[in-house]
Amino acid sequence: MTVHPAALEYVSRFQTDTNVKIVDVGSRDINGSCRGVFPNADYHGIDLVAGNGVDEVADATVWKPKRLVDLVVCCEMLEHTPHWADVVTVSYGWLRKGGRLIVTAAGPTRVPHSAVDGGPLHAGEFYENIDPNDLEAVFIAAGYERVEVEVAGTDVRGTGVKHG
Repeated sequence: MTVHPAALEYVSRFQTDTNVKIVDVGSRDINGSCRGVFPNADYHGIDLVAGNGVDEVADATVWKPKRLVDLVVCCEMLEHTPHWADVVTVSYGWLRKGGRLIVTAAGPTRVPHSAVDGGPLHAGEFYENIDPNDLEAVFIAAGYERVEVEVAGTDVRGTGVKHG
């Protein structure tokens, strides 16, 4: 998705040069990507639509990795699916113990935008801003620990760690 500077800044808090295994959910690069934050990662991008940055076309709500990963990154896509809570929940099972989920999404005040091209919504396109309290509740219900959710400008962003 479109990874704007504030989203990239948040993900960069978790930057590492180590060789971590990462799944990027909603990885299609419309106008920026988080890949550069993890230069030595074994990086696997999934998205519903083929495109730049997509290694596998897949529905995250039913997809399973071949092996557990260290990090799941989900930037600027949750607002584009009515099943966003399922994405947060299933990603817990993709992580090794101690692994982390990092999320950035449109918060309550963000103007709706298209997942197709970042412009105005297309006819019939789903969009719903993510409430920070709902995001935190889903993280906790999924089993994540050390959950942190914050609002910054029009963004909601959060992280949690798999018990381990």
